[in-house]
This record gives sequence, structure tokens and C-alpha cells, in this order.
Amino acid sequence: MTGRSERVRDKPRPLRIAVIGSAGDVPPRLERLAEAVGREVALAGAQLFSGGRDGVMAAACRGARAAGGLTVGILPGDDPAEANPFVDVPVTTGLPMEYRSLVLVHSADAVIMVAGGNGSLGELTAAYLNRRPVVVLVPSGGWADRVRAALAADPALAGRYLDDRHLTPIHFVETAEAAVAAALELAGEALAAGRSRGPAPPARTGERRGEG
Repeated sequence: MTGRSERVRDKPRPLRIAVIGSAGDVPPRLERLAEAVGREVALAGAQLFSGGRDGVMAAACRGARAAGGLTVGILPGDDPAEANPFVDVPVTTGLPMEYRSLVLVHSADAVIMVAGGNGSLGELTAAYLNRRPVVVLVPSGGWADRVRAALAADPALAGRYLDDRHLTPIHFVETAEAAVAAALELAGEALAAGRSRGPAPPARTGERRGEG
């Protein structure tokens, strides 16, 4: 038994990549983009995590499932039936949407943002504050594109950070393949380095504070 448990312990854990983005009805172009992200996650042997519902989440799960990957949906409330049909493991948190989003961020080794509304912006902020590697796919629309423009407009943010603390850089890429490759590389580096991933310290007096 000891030998078997050691083999199980030594087996590398698959990376967990969260895909966040627009919910509801999304344009066909965005649906194809999210599906491609999910497919690349699965082909890389990683697990796809999402909010488990519709829009970008469903498209990413569909792509991952079609490529033989495992999909995990972190859901608000207690009803697993809220998950889209491409979720293999629905996780019911019993929480409202905004707190479910925190569970999703803390469950991931890296986060990929595809378009996105206000909820996705909150998840991006939570990932940044908790030092999760973040990759933003542009141009995909929504807050993904707006964040890039906002960071580029402020020299203090160096086009990569959400505030003056420079907690973790936001990486912008232009294809699904590049997004997944960057997320996997960044997640692997963070885990290998044993980088601290706890909450950020409070901003010092005179610094801008993040919305999260």
C-alpha cells in the first residue's frame, strides 16, 4: 500500500485553468473563440474550470468536452441543474454569484478572460488581488478590451497592472492557442516557485485601491 500511495502522491496534478467571460447569449464569433480556448485547455491535459453556466462558460466547456477534457463548473446556489450540459463536475457552492466567483478564482492555477461584463471584471480583480496568473484574450470585446485600453492609458500601471502595487501582471494575447499556452506556462512557473498566493496587503496611503 505504501508503494501505491507514493506513486499516487508523485503523480503530477493536472493544472486547473479557469475561463471567465460573458454570460447569456454571445455572438457566434465569441462562442467560437471560447470554444477554441476550452479545446486547447483539454488538449494540453489541463482541467477546465468555469462558472458553469451559459455564454462563454458553456462554449469553453463544450470545446474542452469535445477534446476529451474534464470540465468543472463552480455554481452559485445549490442546484446542479443550473450547470450547462457540457459540465462534467458541477460544484454547488450554496453562495450568491459574487462569492461563487471567489471560489472559482481560488480553485484555479491561472485565469483566462474572454470578453466579459461586470461579473467577469470582478473575477479579474479577485484574481489580481490574490496573485493568480491572468491572461486576457483580445480583441474579444467587453471588459477584456476595456481593461487593456485603461491600463495602457496610465503610465503608472505599465500597461500590465490594475493598481500601483503591481501585484501580478495581466498578460494580453490575441489567439486562443496563445492564451492557453501563456496560462499553462504562468501557472507552472508560479507553482514551481511556490509563489505566495494569499490576499494582497492593504494599499499604502496615497496609492490607488483596487475595486475588489
